[in-house]
Amino acid sequence: MSNPVGPYTPIVRGGDLLFTAGQVGINESGLVEGGLEPELRQVFVNLRSVLNSAGATLTDVVKTTVFLADMGDYAAMNAIYMEEFGDHRPARSAVAVKELPIGARIEIEAISTV
Repeated sequence: MSNPVGPYTPIVRGGDLLFTAGQVGINESGLVEGGLEPELRQVFVNLRSVLNSAGATLTDVVKTTVFLADMGDYAAMNAIYMEEFGDHRPARSAVAVKELPIGARIEIEAISTV
């Protein structure tokens, strides 16, 4: 799990739910290069790591929020997102934002059961 890029906790438990902070496509070297696909793949590496640290997996996720710097990336994001989640389909919101931290193209936060 990479260190947060701000003053927040990566995952917090509230009752029977886990709330993740938004995950961007960073690793030990910084934001991964190559555009949306490698960033989104790293987002899922980071999301799995944060969930695993609290005893959860992607199949425990009940809701996600996807933040896109460019809504033109929606179709490509959706294809990778469906591949990563497999047959599991949590509720989801997807919104376009003007800008994301460290120049990321995508950020995903999740709510999970424990």
